[in-house]
Amino acid sequence: MRRLTDEEIALWAEVAKSVARRRGAAPPPAAQAKSATPPPERDGAPAAPPSAAPPKPRAAPPLAPLERRLKRDLSRGRAEIDSAIDLHGMNQAQAHQALRGFLVHMQTQGAKLVIVVTGKGGRQGSTEWFDERGVLRRLVPQWLREADMRAVVLGFEEAGRAHGGAGALYVRIRRRERR
Repeated sequence: MRRLTDEEIALWAEVAKSVARRRGAAPPPAAQAKSATPPPERDGAPAAPPSAAPPKPRAAPPLAPLERRLKRDLSRGRAEIDSAIDLHGMNQAQAHQALRGFLVHMQTQGAKLVIVVTGKGGRQGSTEWFDERGVLRRLVPQWLREADMRAVVLGFEEAGRAHGGAGALYVRIRRRERR
Protein backbone atom coordinates (compact mmCIF):
# COMPACT_ATOMS: atom_id res chain seq x y z
CA MET A 1 0.00 0.00 0.00
CA ARG A 2 1.44 3.39 -0.92
CA ARG A 3 1.56 6.40 1.36
CA LEU A 4 -0.54 9.46 0.60
CA THR A 5 1.20 12.51 -0.81
CA ASP A 6 1.04 15.82 1.03
CA GLU A 7 -1.32 17.12 -1.66
CA GLU A 8 -3.70 14.19 -1.13
CA ILE A 9 -3.60 14.69 2.63
CA ALA A 10 -4.36 18.42 2.22
CA LEU A 11 -7.24 17.62 -0.14
CA TRP A 12 -8.65 15.10 2.32
CA ALA A 13 -8.39 17.65 5.14
CA GLU A 14 -10.45 20.09 3.07
CA VAL A 15 -13.10 17.45 2.39
CA ALA A 16 -13.13 16.38 6.04
CA LYS A 17 -13.90 19.96 7.13
CA SER A 18 -17.30 19.68 5.44
CA VAL A 19 -18.30 16.71 7.62
CA ALA A 20 -19.45 16.92 11.24
CA ARG A 21 -16.98 15.24 13.56
CA ARG A 22 -18.08 12.42 15.89
CA ARG A 23 -18.39 13.36 19.52
CA GLY A 24 -15.07 12.72 21.26
CA ALA A 25 -13.09 12.12 18.07
CA ALA A 26 -9.85 14.03 17.69
CA PRO A 27 -8.90 15.52 14.33
CA PRO A 28 -5.96 13.90 12.52
CA PRO A 29 -2.61 15.67 12.83
CA ALA A 30 -2.14 18.27 10.09
CA ALA A 31 0.42 17.49 7.44
CA GLN A 32 3.37 19.79 7.44
CA ALA A 33 3.33 21.82 4.28
CA LYS A 34 6.50 21.71 2.24
CA SER A 35 7.88 25.02 1.15
CA ALA A 36 7.45 25.80 -2.52
CA THR A 37 10.86 27.45 -2.70
CA PRO A 38 13.76 25.29 -3.80
CA PRO A 39 16.59 24.63 -1.34
CA PRO A 40 19.53 27.04 -1.51
CA GLU A 41 22.37 26.35 -3.91
CA ARG A 42 25.62 24.96 -2.56
CA ASP A 43 29.00 26.00 -3.87
CA GLY A 44 27.40 27.78 -6.81
CA ALA A 45 25.94 24.54 -8.20
CA PRO A 46 22.19 24.48 -8.81
CA ALA A 47 20.24 22.21 -6.51
CA ALA A 48 18.92 18.99 -8.04
CA PRO A 49 15.19 18.92 -8.63
CA PRO A 50 13.29 16.82 -6.07
CA SER A 51 12.14 14.36 -8.75
CA ALA A 52 15.75 13.53 -9.66
CA ALA A 53 16.13 11.24 -6.64
CA PRO A 54 16.11 7.55 -7.54
CA PRO A 55 12.84 5.83 -6.64
CA LYS A 56 12.87 3.82 -3.44
CA PRO A 57 12.72 0.05 -3.99
CA ARG A 58 9.33 -1.34 -3.09
CA ALA A 59 9.25 -3.41 0.05
CA ALA A 60 8.05 -6.97 -0.26
CA PRO A 61 4.36 -7.20 0.60
CA PRO A 62 3.60 -9.06 3.82
CA LEU A 63 2.24 -12.59 3.86
CA ALA A 64 -1.36 -13.00 4.92
CA PRO A 65 -2.80 -16.06 6.71
CA LEU A 66 -5.73 -17.93 5.23
CA GLU A 67 -9.07 -16.53 6.25
CA ARG A 68 -11.17 -18.54 8.69
CA ARG A 69 -13.99 -18.92 6.15
CA LEU A 70 -11.62 -20.26 3.49
CA LYS A 71 -10.16 -22.80 5.94
CA ARG A 72 -13.65 -23.94 6.88
CA ASP A 73 -14.69 -24.27 3.23
CA LEU A 74 -11.52 -26.23 2.45
CA SER A 75 -12.14 -28.64 5.31
CA ARG A 76 -15.71 -29.18 4.11
CA GLY A 77 -14.67 -29.65 0.49
CA ARG A 78 -16.47 -26.53 -0.71
CA ALA A 79 -13.47 -24.42 -1.72
CA GLU A 80 -11.91 -25.00 -5.10
CA ILE A 81 -8.22 -25.85 -5.34
CA ASP A 82 -6.82 -24.82 -8.69
CA SER A 83 -3.85 -27.18 -8.87
CA ALA A 84 -1.25 -29.12 -6.90
CA ILE A 85 2.44 -29.93 -7.14
CA ASP A 86 4.09 -32.94 -5.52
CA LEU A 87 7.76 -32.43 -4.61
CA HIS A 88 8.33 -36.04 -3.44
CA GLY A 89 11.52 -37.59 -4.73
CA MET A 90 13.17 -34.29 -5.70
CA ASN A 91 16.37 -32.95 -4.25
CA GLN A 92 16.47 -29.40 -2.85
CA ALA A 93 17.59 -27.71 -6.07
CA GLN A 94 15.04 -29.54 -8.21
CA ALA A 95 12.23 -28.87 -5.73
CA HIS A 96 13.09 -25.17 -5.43
CA GLN A 97 13.15 -24.70 -9.19
CA ALA A 98 9.97 -26.74 -9.70
CA LEU A 99 8.12 -24.86 -6.95
CA ARG A 100 9.14 -21.44 -8.24
CA GLY A 101 8.19 -22.29 -11.84
CA PHE A 102 4.90 -23.87 -10.78
CA LEU A 103 3.81 -20.88 -8.69
CA VAL A 104 4.72 -18.32 -11.36
CA HIS A 105 2.87 -20.40 -13.98
CA MET A 106 -0.20 -20.71 -11.79
CA GLN A 107 -0.19 -16.96 -11.20
CA THR A 108 -0.19 -16.32 -14.96
CA GLN A 109 -3.10 -18.77 -15.27
CA GLY A 110 -5.09 -16.79 -12.70
CA ALA A 111 -5.06 -19.48 -10.00
CA LYS A 112 -5.98 -18.44 -6.47
CA LEU A 113 -5.21 -21.48 -4.34
CA VAL A 114 -2.84 -24.39 -4.88
CA ILE A 115 -1.50 -27.27 -2.81
CA VAL A 116 2.21 -27.94 -2.45
CA VAL A 117 2.92 -31.49 -1.26
CA THR A 118 6.26 -31.71 0.53
CA GLY A 119 5.80 -35.00 2.32
CA LYS A 120 6.35 -35.48 6.01
CA GLY A 121 9.95 -36.56 5.58
CA GLY A 122 11.79 -39.55 6.89
CA ARG A 123 12.85 -42.69 5.14
CA GLN A 124 11.16 -46.03 5.49
CA GLY A 125 13.08 -48.15 7.98
CA SER A 126 15.52 -45.39 8.91
CA THR A 127 15.77 -44.87 12.65
CA GLU A 128 19.22 -43.30 12.86
CA TRP A 129 19.27 -40.09 14.88
CA PHE A 130 21.59 -38.34 12.40
CA ASP A 131 19.27 -38.75 9.39
CA GLU A 132 17.94 -35.38 8.29
CA ARG A 133 14.16 -35.77 8.18
CA GLY A 134 11.69 -33.64 6.30
CA VAL A 135 14.13 -31.41 4.45
CA LEU A 136 11.54 -30.15 1.94
CA ARG A 137 8.90 -29.86 4.64
CA ARG A 138 11.26 -27.50 6.47
CA LEU A 139 12.61 -25.60 3.44
CA VAL A 140 9.47 -24.95 1.39
CA PRO A 141 8.00 -22.47 3.93
CA GLN A 142 11.35 -20.64 3.95
CA TRP A 143 11.30 -20.44 0.16
CA LEU A 144 7.73 -19.15 0.18
CA ARG A 145 8.74 -16.39 2.63
CA GLU A 146 11.59 -15.12 0.42
CA ALA A 147 11.22 -11.53 -0.74
CA ASP A 148 11.22 -12.41 -4.45
CA MET A 149 8.37 -14.90 -3.95
CA ARG A 150 6.13 -12.32 -2.28
CA ALA A 151 5.10 -11.02 -5.70
CA VAL A 152 3.55 -14.45 -6.29
CA VAL A 153 2.64 -15.80 -2.83
CA LEU A 154 -0.10 -14.09 -0.86
CA GLY A 155 0.07 -16.51 2.07
CA PHE A 156 0.33 -20.16 3.02
CA GLU A 157 -0.63 -22.58 5.77
CA GLU A 158 -0.44 -26.26 6.59
CA ALA A 159 -3.05 -28.19 4.65
CA GLY A 160 -6.02 -29.85 6.23
CA ARG A 161 -6.06 -33.56 6.93
CA ALA A 162 -8.01 -34.37 3.76
CA HIS A 163 -5.36 -32.64 1.62
CA GLY A 164 -2.22 -34.12 3.19
CA GLY A 165 -2.07 -32.51 6.62
CA ALA A 166 1.45 -31.80 7.84
CA GLY A 167 2.92 -33.06 4.56
CA ALA A 168 1.28 -30.37 2.42
CA LEU A 169 0.67 -26.62 2.30
CA TYR A 170 -2.18 -24.51 0.99
CA VAL A 171 -0.62 -21.62 -0.94
CA ARG A 172 -2.67 -18.57 -1.91
CA ILE A 173 -1.52 -16.93 -5.12
CA ARG A 174 -1.36 -13.15 -5.40
CA ARG A 175 -3.21 -11.61 -8.35
CA ARG A 176 -0.93 -10.53 -11.14
CA GLU A 177 -0.32 -6.80 -11.40
CA ARG A 178 -1.73 -5.23 -14.52
CA ARG A 179 0.71 -3.11 -16.44
